[in-house]
Amino acid sequence: MAESPTGKARVKTQKPVKFKMFNTFSKNTFQSICDKLAADDEDLDLIIKEHGYPPMWTRPNSFETLVHIILEQQVSLASALAALKKLQEKTGGLTPDAILKLNDEELKTCYVSRQKAIYIRNLATAITSGELNLEALANMPDDAVRTELIRLKGIGNWTIDVYLMFVLQRADVFPIGDLAAVNAMKRAKHFPKETTKETLLEFTNNWKPYRTVACMILWHHYLSAPMRNKVIK
Repeated sequence: MAESPTGKARVKTQKPVKFKMFNTFSKNTFQSICDKLAADDEDLDLIIKEHGYPPMWTRPNSFETLVHIILEQQVSLASALAALKKLQEKTGGLTPDAILKLNDEELKTCYVSRQKAIYIRNLATAITSGELNLEALANMPDDAVRTELIRLKGIGNWTIDVYLMFVLQRADVFPIGDLAAVNAMKRAKHFPKETTKETLLEFTNNWKPYRTVACMILWHHYLSAPMRNKVIK
């Protein structure tokens, strides 16, 4: 311990611990981020002027939410919601333990396919065994969250993208595997229908570090003009 000029021992001060700050959005920042994007992109600006600000879609960080996202894989939102409601009614509370008590036939009566039943059971087992801790994911960077979730059968990049966007509210994710987002982007930017996903993903760099919010604007566009969405296949 060094001495100060006065002869007294000088206590070495420790630097404050720096915590990792994630790039997120919130109710307080969402519309201002929309404004920033609109100021730099006239097509996003036009969507907001025509349809207003998009909803700030969020979901709780829960087992039920991940089950819901799995159910939404490659089916309509209405079909997934119907299956979720059936599961809620069947279990009286959609928890990992409740899911693991259901047999194949019971899951089938809840409109859950055999493949998705496997995925949901795997997720339930991972949580009950402690292999997966959803609360811990909230404190991890995006890449680490992806690494944790991709290990589970039935959870791929689209599911993880939606989880990062809706649940953890990470601000810079673009779900290139989402057909609605891709089609809305092609229409808004007047891209040819044969434009590759690689080209589209490269273009989304223009919206960094707020690609999630840009995508929500595009989804808003897609949902606000459903008849025109049939143009691009």
